Amino acid sequence: MKRLIVDMDDVMADATGQFLAYYEKEFGVRVDRAVLHGKGEGEGFPDNHSAIAKFPYRANFFRTMAVNENCQAIIENLNRKYELFIVSAAMEFPQSLVEKLEWLNEHFPFLSWKQFVFCGSKAVVHGDYMIDDLVRNLERFNGEKFIYTAPHNTHLNHFERLNNWNEVAERLL
Repeated sequence: MKRLIVDMDDVMADATGQFLAYYEKEFGVRVDRAVLHGKGEGEGFPDNHSAIAKFPYRANFFRTMAVNENCQAIIENLNRKYELFIVSAAMEFPQSLVEKLEWLNEHFPFLSWKQFVFCGSKAVVHGDYMIDDLVRNLERFNGEKFIYTAPHNTHLNHFERLNNWNEVAERLL
């Protein structure tokens, strides 16, 4: 059975949407997701960059992210076909460990805790396929690499692109 590694933030979970929602609540300004396209993480928001960097340290930031459309059903099908691991570089935000575990248990109850890997660097992860939104995580991976579209990577063409979960299903199921 082939091994599939799947990232959480901005792949399974809508991290960008969470930043947009927190920004609007904090500053009363709605930022259109399209404005963020092609900009680095945290860029594209008017002013207040230091405030954006603090959002992931707030309680429930990771726990309350929305699940990306069609992700649950497709992950369930992928779990039948692959040795599936959900891998998140969660150590930067230590409080995210519990929140991410709770989020996974709520939204993906068919997965086992043994399939969750929280690490500092994904360089330690090996497999046949990896889906991630960050080039730095894909660069050192030994298998086939797929970049999952998020605003901060729309300008990059380093790896085969998957734009949504329907495309993940078409490619891997």
